[in-house]
Amino acid sequence: MTDTEPAARRVLRPPEHYHLGASLGSLAMGAHDPCARFVAGTFWWATRTPAGPGTLALRRLGGELTAEGYGPGAGWVVDRADAVAGLHDDLTGFDRLAGGHPLVARLARTHRGLRLPATGQLFPRLLRAILEQKVTGKEAFMAYASTVRRFGVPAPGPLPNLWAPPDPAAIADTPYWVFHPFGVEQRRAETLRRAAAEADRLERCADPAEATRRLTAIAGIGPWTAAEVVRFAFGDPDAVSVGDYHIPHMVAWALAGEARGDDARMLALLEPFRGHRGRVCLLLEAGGHHAPRFGPRMPIRSFARF
Repeated sequence: MTDTEPAARRVLRPPEHYHLGASLGSLAMGAHDPCARFVAGTFWWATRTPAGPGTLALRRLGGELTAEGYGPGAGWVVDRADAVAGLHDDLTGFDRLAGGHPLVARLARTHRGLRLPATGQLFPRLLRAILEQKVTGKEAFMAYASTVRRFGVPAPGPLPNLWAPPDPAAIADTPYWVFHPFGVEQRRAETLRRAAAEADRLERCADPAEATRRLTAIAGIGPWTAAEVVRFAFGDPDAVSVGDYHIPHMVAWALAGEARGDDARMLALLEPFRGHRGRVCLLLEAGGHHAPRFGPRMPIRSFARF
């Protein structure tokens, strides 16, 4: 069997109304993410595993979700396919909380097929989050894609131009100036190198709280970056990206009709949804409830703090 043929396969039973695209779209950094993308209705996700590179292909066939694994890590990714697909997402108690606000209740019904994925891996998402700090989305993507292609390896499977993310050790051992041609200045490069050096300890974190403590103990990583990581590594529905430029305005506008808000106001408005605060933010984004823009148009996800 070659790497272009699946080495492992599972059939999963998603819940009623499950939506593959809504649930997994956030794992890809746009349509051309080097490590994850949708192609003809199939979601492809490449990663590093203890057995070597592995690629997971997820496709919806009627009421079933088919998971196929490629490469040395095929068994590892297929074993975790249900978590990656968001099938472990626990919505217990959310309907009651959502019912406290008419808009959130409506969004919860409209987007009931959205589930939070849990990849079980911190460093691949941390790599992306660090490179998104304080820059525009275009700049972040260029840095991320260049770093993956420089330090990653081609992913197994039939999909061309798919890459498994870098080995953290390779990032940690690379001088900061190597990242300059990718548009990464010394501050982010050094943060990335420090994080890579701690990757083994980070991957052993048992839950979002421990991971957040360890992440924010690394110089250059703050609550925004930590929330971006634990939301998808653990599928944490309560992770709120404090420090984002856009999200406080979106929350203030959607939940209180206020065109502008800061982090404190955002957290106050989200408090009734504690346990699912991050889920509410995702639903507001899915529903397109962005605050009105004043002045020059700002690129989405720019000026996030760390």
